[in-house]
Amino acid sequence: MTLESQLIKKSYYQMYINEHENEQPIRVLGDAYQEELQKDLPDLTSIRFAQGEIYFHNRDFEAAIFKWENIAGDLELWARKNIADAYYESGLLSNAEDLYLSIDTNNLTLKTEVALQLFSLYIERGKLEAAVEIIKRTIDSNPDYPNVTTIARAYFEEQQDWGNAIELAVNEAKRTDSLEWYDTVNSYVQKGVTKNLHPNYFLQALFELYSLDKEMFEQLTMSLWNSYKNEDSYFTWLKEVNQLLFNLDISRNSHLQLLSNLHHDTYFGLINGNFVIKTLEDLVPDLLTNWLRLAVPKHTVLVSAAVLSWNELFPTSINMSIVNEAENLISETECHINELEECLTLFEAITNWAQMHDMGENNRLNWVVQHLNDFDTHHLLITGFSGSGKSAFVNNILGEEIQDSPTTSLVMFKDNEDLNIVEITDQETVSLEDFTQFQERMDRRRNALESIIEFQQPFPFLYEQKLALIETPGLNGSHQDRYEVLQYLQMADTLLFALDANTPFADKEKAALSQIQELAPDLPIHFLLNKMDTIVNEQEAIRIFDETTSKIQSYLPEAQVFAFSSQYERGQQLVDLKGFIQSIKDTRNLADKRLAKLLFFIRTTISRLLQKRIDVENQLIESVRWNEEVVMKLNGALNQFKDVQSQNIKAITRSYRAIKESIQNEISISVPKLLQECSELIKEDSNFSTIHIELNDVMNSRIQEYLEREVMPKYYASLQDWINNGKEEFEQGQKFLNEIAEGLNSLYGEERIKIECDFKVLDDWHRDTDRMTSRFQLEKVNILLRNTPSQFLFKSAGKLFGALSQNKAMLYNKYKAFVKNESYSESTEIVIERFFQQFELFEKSLERDITMFFKQPLKILNEAIEESLAQITTNQDVLKKMNTNPEMFRDPLTLFEVRLRQFEWTTVAGKGVQTIY
Repeated sequence: MTLESQLIKKSYYQMYINEHENEQPIRVLGDAYQEELQKDLPDLTSIRFAQGEIYFHNRDFEAAIFKWENIAGDLELWARKNIADAYYESGLLSNAEDLYLSIDTNNLTLKTEVALQLFSLYIERGKLEAAVEIIKRTIDSNPDYPNVTTIARAYFEEQQDWGNAIELAVNEAKRTDSLEWYDTVNSYVQKGVTKNLHPNYFLQALFELYSLDKEMFEQLTMSLWNSYKNEDSYFTWLKEVNQLLFNLDISRNSHLQLLSNLHHDTYFGLINGNFVIKTLEDLVPDLLTNWLRLAVPKHTVLVSAAVLSWNELFPTSINMSIVNEAENLISETECHINELEECLTLFEAITNWAQMHDMGENNRLNWVVQHLNDFDTHHLLITGFSGSGKSAFVNNILGEEIQDSPTTSLVMFKDNEDLNIVEITDQETVSLEDFTQFQERMDRRRNALESIIEFQQPFPFLYEQKLALIETPGLNGSHQDRYEVLQYLQMADTLLFALDANTPFADKEKAALSQIQELAPDLPIHFLLNKMDTIVNEQEAIRIFDETTSKIQSYLPEAQVFAFSSQYERGQQLVDLKGFIQSIKDTRNLADKRLAKLLFFIRTTISRLLQKRIDVENQLIESVRWNEEVVMKLNGALNQFKDVQSQNIKAITRSYRAIKESIQNEISISVPKLLQECSELIKEDSNFSTIHIELNDVMNSRIQEYLEREVMPKYYASLQDWINNGKEEFEQGQKFLNEIAEGLNSLYGEERIKIECDFKVLDDWHRDTDRMTSRFQLEKVNILLRNTPSQFLFKSAGKLFGALSQNKAMLYNKYKAFVKNESYSESTEIVIERFFQQFELFEKSLERDITMFFKQPLKILNEAIEESLAQITTNQDVLKKMNTNPEMFRDPLTLFEVRLRQFEWTTVAGKGVQTIY
């Protein structure tokens, strides 16, 4: 054991007791001490140092410190370090720290041991920052010291101090070329604790690891790649790692399977429609270049196709040497990919993207793709002009009258155990309950071509021939009309064109066939010569058949012709037809041809989505313009409506007040006269002391009778006339509003605005007027018992002089004159006030009632305005977004086109099957 090892382990004392193993160390050192004292110049340093170690191991720290305090020479600093250790073990941490820090030495071992003790002490005292600093400084100065990096790593991991842990692992991996440290780095990456670090942090380590161990290089690269995948720094990582790979000596012979898979997954992840081209244009070329350099055999064709397709859409973005290499590889290498699966994956990605961006469900297209994936069934498409008899031919094959009218939708007939009829539109698939519903769909004319109908039931002929019949509507109308009918032409494996034997193969048929060949140049076309029973005789029928066949084959040499008549014996015709169908079935390279059709529908989908983007923008612009026009007209209608409402309020309330004023005037004239006429009730023999009381009662009675018998009926009749006039006003208002609604609905193109006023207001008025005029009880009015001066004197005189007979004549004349000549204005006003008191609330509510009559129309118009304004705002926001970032829509479709071209490179073009555009 070396001296330093003894000093570290405090076993320096062993040098004194090697020959005295059976004796107590203290005794041995005591004897040595005494022996040294006998010398002329004793040197007790070594012995005292060794004694201190013995005391320390026996936890007699005070004695140990005493022995070490006066050590000088080479052992002095070690003795000081040991004293600090003793303080540490005694729990005197502060003293120990001060003593450790006082040790200034160039001895790297002592310096490291002191540092490690300080590290442990700082941890125990909770001085974690100091602990980190001291251990990092120790690693910098003496990284190879036993266990120092292991201690540091364990501490950093315990504290979850991943920054320092990662730094330690990366630095040690580079310094030592230790795969164990690289594995530690990889474990940190997989924990997810490195993803906040800049990607270039690991590049040098990766560079060095590549020459050290390629398998570990792949594993660490893959871990880093995946850790950055969902982070903001992902694209930075891709740029950095691409540059790193450029600087490495990589080839396909390196067999870097993991890296090849990473490039495959990353490339397809980048072009899945979630990123704009501006983000990818500087990234993808380098990615593809590196992928081509390291691609494993199963990826060679795929990456070559990716390079070529990217270069087609973005010329010069990839070095021409790489492009040339890709061309050579794709022509020389056998393809090992599941073409159909990859194609369906692309189609699904496009339709999912379209759905996420509100570009429609593409339900019909999904249906088409599903049937193209059915390789067990041959698709025979039957088309022709209306009147060619194709529906009768279909009925004959199917064995029953399926169709009794011309087809208006594309219909697929397919064998199935049970009856199942569905209608497929872009938005949904709807089950039709029975044959009647199917026939209703066949009878329609509007928007019929916007759906496909699939008719399934047991069809023995179709089952035997493994056949599905696809019948189109008649090819009538213009070139564009025919295109609408033939838009699903690529579904067919074979086309059977129906001809009328009476006018076979005329110019219109040639024009339609030319369009079909343009749309589907590889589609085999054969002919059905129909209505042969209408030919006058068999010889003429043979002549027409031969001439028609000759004309057809001069135009389409491979075409065959089958003669058919619905009047011929069905059994024999089916036998002949079976042979004919077997002869025109072409099952060679069916999978490749179906794949080409799938790629056609994918390309069609991309084109339609690009056009739909333009259509959507135009529709939004038109919607904004239209809604602005609607708002303008609605506001105009609203202003007119408010005028009508205001006029109704004025007219009806004015009419009511006129009636009220008329009644008031009549009462104000009639009541005074009625009261004055009460003077006739005064007689000379009347009791003048109570006459005023009696007269007051009679006057009230006469007023009550007058109001009930004359005023109230008249008022009731006037109110009924007023209500009827109000009804006429309301009806005029409703008529005017109906005209407004009609104009607005004409603008909407549908019955959206339905304005209905609340005529129940009239019922309420009838009820209220009936109730208020049915009976009236006038509260007794104090007519002659009032405390006016004249009445007071008059009543007092009656009481004073009424008992004197000589004064009765005078009182009689005075009473009669008073009652006859009194104006009764105040009493009349009281009567009028009390009479109309119950009508006050009714009058005050008239404006509210009329407003309630118009409430619903007002609400409807305001809601329509708010709806249009909201639609304008929404559409303008969408337009702004579309115009601000047009690439957000265009670029994903462009990238889908890159993927499509890639598949065309790897599949169709490589097999000699013509690509369909």
